[in-house]
Amino acid sequence: MNQQPNNPLHGLTLEKIVTQLHERYGWDGLYYRIKVNCFNNDPSIKSSLKFLRKTQWARDKVEQLYIQTFHDASKRDDE
Repeated sequence: MNQQPNNPLHGLTLEKIVTQLHERYGWDGLYYRIKVNCFNNDPSIKSSLKFLRKTQWARDKVEQLYIQTFHDASKRDDE
């Protein structure tokens, strides 16, 4: 398997990313940060995953939010 030491998303599934962001911010908080309807209109993990798998720009924003929330925060804690 490829080693990706500089990839903070390595080994994470999209489902895990969305679940952790939902636990942290809730649907309203996610919609506030990323304006996509899958977080606003009858949101669920399943419907969000379906949309994000089809829509690369939205997936990129979700992945970036995950990195800013969890990876960058852990770097600050290490300092």
